[in-house]
Amino acid sequence: MTMSPTLEVPNKAPSPQPTHLSMTIKAGDAQGYIAPVFEGKQAQMLAVVETLMDKGFIPEEFVESETAWFYNSLGIDDMYFKYESVDAISNHILSLYSGKVAAFSRIDKHLEIRLDEESEDHAVYIDTSHPGVSVINGPQYENRIDRKYLDISGPGRAYRVETFRSSAPLVGDDKGGQRLRCYFVYQCDFVNPNPGEDETDLAVVSDKLFLQKVTPNTRSIYQDIVTAVIERRTGPVIRVFDIEGTNEKRLVIGYMQRSTMGIFSALSDLYHFYGCTSGRKYVEQFSNGVTVMSLYLKPLADGGNYRNGPGRHPHIDDSIQQIMKEVSLLYCIPKNRYQHHFIAGNLSLQETIYAHCVGIFVSHFLNRLGSEYAELTTLLDPNNSSHTDLLSKLKRRLRVETFTPEYIHGVINNHPELIRSLYLSFANTHYVQTRGDQDTFLPTLSYQRLKMDRVLNDKELRQKIDTTVEDENQQKVMSMFITFNSHLLKTNFYTPTKMALSFRMSPSFLPTNEYPQPLFGMFMVVGAEFRGFHLRFRDIARGGIRIVRSRGKDHWAANARTMFDENYNLANTQQRKNKDIPEGGSKGVVLLDPEHQDKLSERVAFQKYIDAILDLLLPPTSPGIKDPIVDLHKKPEILFLGPDENTANLVDWATEHARARGAPWWKSFFTGKSTTLGGIPHDVYGMTTLSVREYVNGIYRKLNIDPSKIRKLQTGGPDGDLGSNEILLSNETYIAIVDGSGVLVDPNGIDKEELIRLAKLRKPIDHFDISKLSPKGYRVTTEENNVRLPSGEMVTNGVIFRNHFHIRTDIKYDIMVPCGGRPESIDINNVGKLVHGGKSLIPYFVEGANLFLTQEAKLYLERNGTILYKDASANKGGVTSSSLEVLASLAFDEQGFIENMCVHDGQLPEFYKSYVKTVQATIQNNARLEFEAIWREHKQTNKPRSVLSDELSTAITALDEELQQTDLWHNVPLRTHVLKDALPRLLVDKIGLETILQRVPENYLKAIFGSYLASRFIYEYGSSPSQFSFFDFMSKKIKSLN
Repeated sequence: MTMSPTLEVPNKAPSPQPTHLSMTIKAGDAQGYIAPVFEGKQAQMLAVVETLMDKGFIPEEFVESETAWFYNSLGIDDMYFKYESVDAISNHILSLYSGKVAAFSRIDKHLEIRLDEESEDHAVYIDTSHPGVSVINGPQYENRIDRKYLDISGPGRAYRVETFRSSAPLVGDDKGGQRLRCYFVYQCDFVNPNPGEDETDLAVVSDKLFLQKVTPNTRSIYQDIVTAVIERRTGPVIRVFDIEGTNEKRLVIGYMQRSTMGIFSALSDLYHFYGCTSGRKYVEQFSNGVTVMSLYLKPLADGGNYRNGPGRHPHIDDSIQQIMKEVSLLYCIPKNRYQHHFIAGNLSLQETIYAHCVGIFVSHFLNRLGSEYAELTTLLDPNNSSHTDLLSKLKRRLRVETFTPEYIHGVINNHPELIRSLYLSFANTHYVQTRGDQDTFLPTLSYQRLKMDRVLNDKELRQKIDTTVEDENQQKVMSMFITFNSHLLKTNFYTPTKMALSFRMSPSFLPTNEYPQPLFGMFMVVGAEFRGFHLRFRDIARGGIRIVRSRGKDHWAANARTMFDENYNLANTQQRKNKDIPEGGSKGVVLLDPEHQDKLSERVAFQKYIDAILDLLLPPTSPGIKDPIVDLHKKPEILFLGPDENTANLVDWATEHARARGAPWWKSFFTGKSTTLGGIPHDVYGMTTLSVREYVNGIYRKLNIDPSKIRKLQTGGPDGDLGSNEILLSNETYIAIVDGSGVLVDPNGIDKEELIRLAKLRKPIDHFDISKLSPKGYRVTTEENNVRLPSGEMVTNGVIFRNHFHIRTDIKYDIMVPCGGRPESIDINNVGKLVHGGKSLIPYFVEGANLFLTQEAKLYLERNGTILYKDASANKGGVTSSSLEVLASLAFDEQGFIENMCVHDGQLPEFYKSYVKTVQATIQNNARLEFEAIWREHKQTNKPRSVLSDELSTAITALDEELQQTDLWHNVPLRTHVLKDALPRLLVDKIGLETILQRVPENYLKAIFGSYLASRFIYEYGSSPSQFSFFDFMSKKIKSLN
């Protein structure tokens, strides 16, 4: 076997450190555990000797010495001997002896022992290795322990680990220095497997074996760690202890189970890099969801010492401080794509994780569309939605066929020397030496390089890249690092404790031919389980956070290619929807990695994403936990977030977490929260559906149609927010419903009472009582195959049937109302199936679900006779509700908010009830105003309604932004008059206008002022008013002041 020692980089030294408690453990308490005495050990040892004698593989004269060596010289805990059988121990000794014999037959006399035994409730691993050396090509026992036992540990099933290294070199190892490392894994048997959520008493939450073995001192240490983890629930808790009279340090790390993966093995690489080795390591689990790792570290014998002269490693005090700091980075990303460079000593941990994050940035933003695409964009109209849709499709196709993530990774991987220089530029800007001259130890490796190496400017970096890479494509990849560095405004990379890495970017690097509407702000977040973005088009903006899951690696790769563009398009749609409210459009998208697709990973990824963004929004208030960062943006920022796909049940946590972290705007941080936190749930009050129904009913009203005669197809079933409320509020005859569980059809009309039952229970259509279908009706679930329909057609695959049902033409209906479904379910490639003989088969279409149709498909249907209202118009009830929820949270002080907006003991405050009715009325009024404006404009111009919707949105948002910059804002009487009209009367009467104006931030009030005037003007005068129209409009406003 080839050993790969860690290559040390000269002058490694630790960085200025946060203040951590460093305490001394008395020599008598150094062990930390009391090894339980196995009374039958001597008798067992004799039985093992007899068994080995009987086997005959070890010469009789060596049996007793080999057995005694195994029992007495390896530091193996008595629990091992208590748990293992005589046969198992005999086999382990025999395997070790065989390794010694094999070493004599090797030319290099290298002693190599590999032993593993795994079962469901325990495991044993024994390995030979050199202290302080990470082995790349070995049995990877620590990785196996992570993967098979620690990463999956939770309150229901958890595993504790003990590992020991023999104190003396192995007999027969001519090379010298090798030790035997033993790992013992045991399934936990908790005192109380199901404690309360906030239970921290170790007497309740501990493993029974742990309580038998732990010393009082260690128990006290663990009690403090467990309590701190439960109180914080985010990020690692780190403590270091000196062992009295020795140069050994005890590093203790606590964190929530399954909040990070692979950290046990990654920690070994980290302390090896800083010249340390471990004689003992313990991993303890607790039934309240906490993991605590305890590592006993000491310097390598030949490690050198910075304080006494040159050497390969820092002094142990400096090493341990740097390890403490970098545990936070490891917690965020335990295994990065360039880890092997770190293990081999070619790059530091900071450099490899920097390369990992920038590699993700490069894969999303490398301009790989070519000059032909740029030329095409000049020929098309960026304000024409059908043109932008076409360009979006072309862009997606080109990106699949050009620079792949694998190619980008290969280029970065082959240029560690460039990574070092590029990282220096990054660190030179964003590294903060928090303790300055008061530091008692030397700077970190990266900071040392800042002192030792010259930091290159961008021009010099480009020259170095040009002379190092092999071709133009590699030059494009590595130059994107400069783009990243130069557009990074702030990051939590150097914050002492964090859950994920966040980067606030200036979006000005985005090419305008690909992204014609400029973004105001952009966050990129990278975690161990995910990557994510948050995009917004204005300073004051709101939108939901969605989590995207993938069915496999290929599906994940497709999602990764499109996630930023989908995020951009969703935020842009939100921008158009938010025309009636002060907030502009924003959206956050979190893409789970292929290996993390379960519900727990959703929660962990969401929590890390939110916490990492908060790191960049909140000022540091906890030295040593959240230290100052370099802020090149230099302006305070607030994000207004809400629920979206897969995040509705996580909103309360985000609200409470923002509150716990001291965010003054915690009340307004998230909408969609529970009523106990002052939220107005959209689903309970049908907020989104109220807007959709105004458009549906508007069509019926204009055309004098009896709704009960209308036949309807709906995507999104009775289990969803929009789908369930659409069923409850509608009075059409349902012909078909498609949801996640399958397809439900009845040409004679689906039983409405049964649909209402499911909608109230929030159950999908696979719970429909099919006995209530007519003979022509049927249901096909996604779990079914080879289903015969009443027509005789055979459905061979339920999933495929569900996915394409909305473009079938054998079911006759009058209106389609999508209330769910993936974006672009109807596009230019399949919309033709819905048109026969130049006439659309769908007379009326109200797009309740976001982006269900592409703009091209909308226009195609409209050209062929469909009356269609798009998502940006119809689906805006939810954003209006959320905006008014935010307004209430800003207008009330904390006590008033709790009294008037938060549910107590299940009782809704009277103000809350009235405010909800105000919100509902506002939603209906705004929807009615826009419906009438679009209907009127279409009648006058004959433009497609989909185009008019965009033109209205563009006109309102443009005028809104102009109005906020005019002197009209400084006309105090006018400003007061407009805000009095714009603000809900109920809120003004309760709090008082002057108080509201004092409490609500001025930029938010400006946004209310602009959006209200702009929307009312455009709805009345149209998207292309005459130059005198606004003068007339404002004259009426000013006249009303007198």
